[in-house]
Amino acid sequence: MLKNMMNKKMMEKMQEQVEEVKTKLNNISVMGEAENGNIKISANGNRLLNSIELDDEFFKTATKEQLEELIVTAANRALEQAERVEKTEMSHSMMGLLPGMG
Repeated sequence: MLKNMMNKKMMEKMQEQVEEVKTKLNNISVMGEAENGNIKISANGNRLLNSIELDDEFFKTATKEQLEELIVTAANRALEQAERVEKTEMSHSMMGLLPGMG
């Protein structure tokens, strides 16, 4: 009985930690770029895209296919950055709660 109560408290604490980290990740911004910065995509730490910026001059000269390919590349780079940030933040958060997990 006591063990079950301790496990429940530990799970509640872990859930609180996860929610705190998710909130923090909403405020962290990462950037993915392609074509020497002509395309920039911003995402938050929860891997949600925030914005897409296209250089005006590049946009005028690029083909539709180039733009599509480079937007995907920049988005993937931003999402990879966001994933790294998320893993780092979760790891730091859980280290204090469960030593040995980080």
